[in-house]
Amino acid sequence: MNQLLRVQNFCVSSDGYGSGENQSLERPFGHADPATLMSWAGATASWPNRTEPGGSRGIDDYFTRDFSHNIGAEIMGRNKFGPQRGPWQDSEWRGWWGEEPPFHTPVFVMTHHPRPSFTLSDTTFHFVEGDPASVLEQARKAAEGKDVRLGGGVATLRQFLDAGLVDTLHVAVSPVKLGSGERLWESPDELLDRYHLDVVPSRSGVTHHVFWRK
Repeated sequence: MNQLLRVQNFCVSSDGYGSGENQSLERPFGHADPATLMSWAGATASWPNRTEPGGSRGIDDYFTRDFSHNIGAEIMGRNKFGPQRGPWQDSEWRGWWGEEPPFHTPVFVMTHHPRPSFTLSDTTFHFVEGDPASVLEQARKAAEGKDVRLGGGVATLRQFLDAGLVDTLHVAVSPVKLGSGERLWESPDELLDRYHLDVVPSRSGVTHHVFWRK
């Protein structure tokens, strides 16, 4: 069975930015407001942190439900894991997500400064060096036949896209401009030499872009 490398529910602004400038402990997305970029998912019936009944159905809910379907491992860049740069100054830092991370699989954090693995609930974080192909090989082994999700951030996505390793890519474009930060694209047309594209608007105002290999 072919194991896919999938980008799921990656959110960008209408001008193509996936995060803002000046990331910090208090602001994981820099000057960008994550609630603005991700409000479409949080409003769905299938949002995993929903505490009250209700929520929207339709296309937004479909993508929210599909986020974890057949995922056996995740790859992320170090900037998604935390705000520190260079050698680890605080080995007590265990990510933004508290004691119950939302991944429920092994997570491979790409970094030039490896540190020991640790486990929170049912998620084990591994800190690995290497090029995209070698990290993907490790993640595929850990996924035990299931697909691997590429979680971001923008620089990590671009590395894997440039290496020709991404099989499917779902990007949710929110109707807000950031003006600066980490840019995924100037236009989604930049990927059309390699991918087919369907564009699906939602009532929430978000436009879903779904890419798959030619």
